[in-house]
Amino acid sequence: MSDVLSQRALNRALLERQLLLRRAPMSAADAIEHLVGQQAQVPNDPYLGLWSRLEGFDPRELSALIEGRRAVRAALMRGTLHLVAAADMRSLRPLLTPVLERLFFTGSPFGRALGDVDIEEVVAAGRILVEERPHTRVEIAAALGLRWPERDPDALSYAVQYLVPLVQVPPRGLWNEGGRPTWAPAESWLGRSLDRDPSIDALTLRYLGGYGPASVMDMQSWSGLTRLREVFDRLGPALRAFRDEVGREVFDLPEAPRPAPDVTAPPRFMPEYDNVFLGHADRTRVVSEEHRKGLQAAAGTRTVRTVMLDGVVAGSWAIVRDEGSATLVVEPVVPVSKAAREDLLQEGSGLLALLAAGSAHDVRVT
Repeated sequence: MSDVLSQRALNRALLERQLLLRRAPMSAADAIEHLVGQQAQVPNDPYLGLWSRLEGFDPRELSALIEGRRAVRAALMRGTLHLVAAADMRSLRPLLTPVLERLFFTGSPFGRALGDVDIEEVVAAGRILVEERPHTRVEIAAALGLRWPERDPDALSYAVQYLVPLVQVPPRGLWNEGGRPTWAPAESWLGRSLDRDPSIDALTLRYLGGYGPASVMDMQSWSGLTRLREVFDRLGPALRAFRDEVGREVFDLPEAPRPAPDVTAPPRFMPEYDNVFLGHADRTRVVSEEHRKGLQAAAGTRTVRTVMLDGVVAGSWAIVRDEGSATLVVEPVVPVSKAAREDLLQEGSGLLALLAAGSAHDVRVT
């Protein structure tokens, strides 16, 4: 009979692996590798995510990794944009090729829009373009549209973006800098070939190290890969099995940290996208369905950046700017004790120092 882990025990284990129980004395490079990448659809999100996790984090450290080609932004897990270590780009991209192919051909309208066009010819033509110099998606669409004028140029461009291993190049992704998303071949940009035989077993163990205890479905949800049951079965002797409160089987590394459920979790201001919320099929270990739906309804079309109290999503936050001042507005969806309010004010002051340096600061908890 497998040991049962409570929801709170799963929460504390995840926070520990995600460096959210306490800020870690770790470099940005080591943190990105430990987390197996960070969500990066919003350019500054990885910086905020690392600030919430690392002692003395300096955004310039991460910008230097990107400029030095030691970290890259690319479509990887679930086909979404991630910031990963250069070495991880070389191993993750081949493993995730089936995910990107499936998204292009069946999960989007683009594959169907190209009809009977020879996709290999489109991909080859697109590869030549980006090998010459980095291109934006619009530039790729315009160039390929000249060769296939009767086809949707956006679909042609997305064929290249999904099916050619590409990275987004700076200045996109640098701290507080703009720049249109511009793409270059991963191998050319990194000066190294992609791994020819990457290990899904190794990736599974790394996932559990950063997100465990977790189920087969959790890893499939995080990665976009399918049929991983056989991988977990193969790794069975090297894993420890548990059950969650509703009887689902979850797996972990035997020696991985699993803190006591009563360990204190400090408040954390999280970016719009973060894998602590997206790393599992069952996300209730960090956000209840009630609060998730409530926040979405309240936000409407606005983006939602969440605040965590006692290890779970407890509200949203936004910065309101006005003539040289910046006010952090925190809107909890749960009752906030006086002590928790003081912790929010202190953590919020640090957040404003990061995101609104040079402005007069104020933190308001509604």
